[in-house]
Amino acid sequence: MKRSSTAVWEGSGKEGSGHISSDSNILNDTPYSFLSRFEDGSGTNPEELIAAAHAGCFAMKLSFILGAAGFTADKLEAKCEVTLDDGAITSSHISLSAFVPGIDEDTFAASVKDAEENCPISKVLNTNITVDYSLN
Repeated sequence: MKRSSTAVWEGSGKEGSGHISSDSNILNDTPYSFLSRFEDGSGTNPEELIAAAHAGCFAMKLSFILGAAGFTADKLEAKCEVTLDDGAITSSHISLSAFVPGIDEDTFAASVKDAEENCPISKVLNTNITVDYSLN
């Protein structure tokens, strides 16, 4: 399986702008710029997209792990915060709110750790990855 997206940038790093598109068209000429990346301008940015990818990948991987252990989550809500510092992504932190009927704390904690270490996005990121969670 292969997936792809395209970024087009025009102009200098600070004054220029660009847009990102994905093969699925979920991103379709979605704008990004210096302002959307480093300030509060409108549009997306690479770090936001990495955070979305990490949250989505982690939640899906955790769902598969829970299923293999005989549990089905009513809801897994993962919020990811990626930190960019000195030109490098220095951390990715996931906050998870989980509703998993019948699961015990130890099984859930082991499942979360497995997802943290083994979701494909975690494996590709060369940074500090942390997860905190509440099990409801």
